[in-house]
Amino acid sequence: MSSIRPTSCKCWNIYGHSKSFNLHLGRRFSLWSMKKDPDLESALSRNRRWIVNNQIKNVILRCPDQAVPIDFLQKKSKSLDLQGKVLNWLKKYPCCFEVYCKNDEYFCQLTKQMKFLVDEEESIKDSQEPVFVERLAKLLMMSTNQRLNVVKINEMKKNFGFPDDYLLRIVPKYSDMFRVVNYGGKRSAMEIELTSWNQNFAVSAIEKLAQKQGHDPCFLSSLPSTWIKSLERFQEFNSTPYISPYTEINGLVADSNEMIKRTVGLVHELLSLTLWKKASIAKLGHFRREFCLPEKLNVLLLKHPGIFYVSNKYQIYTVVLREAYNGSELVEKDPLVIVKEKFGDLMQDGLHEYNRRHCAMNQEKRRKKGFAPVKVSEVDDEGGNLGGILDAEERKRFYEVLFDDNS
Repeated sequence: MSSIRPTSCKCWNIYGHSKSFNLHLGRRFSLWSMKKDPDLESALSRNRRWIVNNQIKNVILRCPDQAVPIDFLQKKSKSLDLQGKVLNWLKKYPCCFEVYCKNDEYFCQLTKQMKFLVDEEESIKDSQEPVFVERLAKLLMMSTNQRLNVVKINEMKKNFGFPDDYLLRIVPKYSDMFRVVNYGGKRSAMEIELTSWNQNFAVSAIEKLAQKQGHDPCFLSSLPSTWIKSLERFQEFNSTPYISPYTEINGLVADSNEMIKRTVGLVHELLSLTLWKKASIAKLGHFRREFCLPEKLNVLLLKHPGIFYVSNKYQIYTVVLREAYNGSELVEKDPLVIVKEKFGDLMQDGLHEYNRRHCAMNQEKRRKKGFAPVKVSEVDDEGGNLGGILDAEERKRFYEVLFDDNS
């Protein structure tokens, strides 16, 4: 362990505390707000439906013959964040899930298209193993003692793209870099420890971009020019030298500008390592001791709107790395994100077919009752020029509304 950078740290509150903030973290959030970004809010809305269906997919894959009873899913609907009848939800995604009846009981299994994407995802995970190794090493290198609790890592393993069996697939295979330790004796105290420091990994995303563009490392601001005061504060903050999250912090003073700068850089790097460049603030807070994060992490993030975007979509406070998005789309997409977006496209195709069928059924009901049909889309004489909701731009607007739970 002589090659490991020794560090010692105690966790500090970066900003002064007034009496109005001496509340529980969850309650304290209500005192703070950030101007909403419609594009980033849209990205978070889109991801939520994907998350629900991904959870259903994982339940199906763990079942015998990869088929799950609908009643079983209904019992788990609360943990899956599903509202209403599961059967109705599944029918909205016929391209993803196939529902069938056997012995008077309904079951659900993946469609052939979904099985193909599952195989593609597993293939990518195999090829991405070196990336996962570097990601895990970077997390450990940023921590105070080069150790992280396994339970806490598991809470965010999906954020970083780690496979479910990373503890068995990666850690033992790279014993020259990692080892599992348990200094507390309890099962919940199991940790992954770094056994060798790789200087090639100790380069942050900000430093890589600076090297590529030939300038000193600095933060980027994604704020509009009309945010004059916020831009002035950002420029003042950015005028001091950048401090890498991989540097020693023994010489940094608590509450100093240097310590604040390093903490902002550390959160920036953590988000850069995630697939979607975002994370739950509550989950980040679980690593407060390991990464020396401030107790009021939300306060720190909200003080830097040019770097971070904080959303309370679905009553879950999430921090997004602004520079990682162009509108509602990621600037650079991890291979795992690309295959997951194929899953999202499959969801949209299913929703489109589902709504078109229901539209046709409703039109038929109106016709039988003697009402004039409502023209949603028309087919030309050759059946090729589909308009209305089947038009590309109109379909895009349709899904923007459909995926917005506030609509």
